[in-house]
Amino acid sequence: MADVAERITVDPAQCGGRPCVRGMRIRVTDVLDLLAHGLSVEQVLEEMPDLVAEDIRACLRFASKRSVR
Repeated sequence: MADVAERITVDPAQCGGRPCVRGMRIRVTDVLDLLAHGLSVEQVLEEMPDLVAEDIRACLRFASKRSVR
């Protein structure tokens, strides 16, 4: 989970305190929504060129950990 903590950040002053990727204004929910709408990892990376594949995996792991609470 340390890998996720390095990539997923929460800052109350940014994006309303919602989890973001590496301190950027790309919310975890933005990435998950694209995947849920059928985009492949490669397509998400094209849509959001500041991301790398590990960021997307971190978003998925973050969501998975949050859903089992």
